[in-house]
Amino acid sequence: MSEEMYKEMAQSIIDGDSDKSVELAQKAIEIQMHPLDAITKGFVVGVNYIGDQFGKGEAFLPELVMAGEAMKAAVATLDPELRKLGEAREIMGRVVLATVEGDIHEIGKTLVGTMLSASGFEVYDIGVDAPADKIIGKAIEVDANIIGMSALLTTTMVRQREVIDELEKEGLRGKFKVIVGGAPITREWYEKIKADGYSEDAIGAVKLAKELVGKE
Repeated sequence: MSEEMYKEMAQSIIDGDSDKSVELAQKAIEIQMHPLDAITKGFVVGVNYIGDQFGKGEAFLPELVMAGEAMKAAVATLDPELRKLGEAREIMGRVVLATVEGDIHEIGKTLVGTMLSASGFEVYDIGVDAPADKIIGKAIEVDANIIGMSALLTTTMVRQREVIDELEKEGLRGKFKVIVGGAPITREWYEKIKADGYSEDAIGAVKLAKELVGKE
């Protein structure tokens, strides 16, 4: 019975069907399936599959976004059960995400946030046009492991460097891992500004975040 249901759960994520994923999550609660099993043996399998397909160029951004949303909806449904059991999923780490000051591009960052949440990270997305002090302040407040910054314009990518310089100045650089992303970001740029990594897409960002917190 549960094997069949795990397959359906994975499929609901692959199809990006939030109604179906929530319905299956509720059904799992009714039949007293362990919520962690539902997540790890069911829904996450779908997320990983669509991520692999995306990596191979066989799935596209909208599908990835919808899969992420379906995952988020399923996890939100199961969350109260997890809390009741007093064993919320092991938190992989805490990530503060922002699009840097002067830049209002949202989609890539939001997708990274969704995929990180789906993979077990606690994500604090402080939105777009975020100045350095706001990003750093939030990271300190939530005791983040990782700061993730997005920039889509060559004119705003310099702000990523400003945040890193500011961390250096305040003696905080060693406290946080910094990852950068966005269309103009290259390996050369991330090395130049001495970030801890960069990713070209959401799947890469999750992999990178896991590596940086020693969970990969």
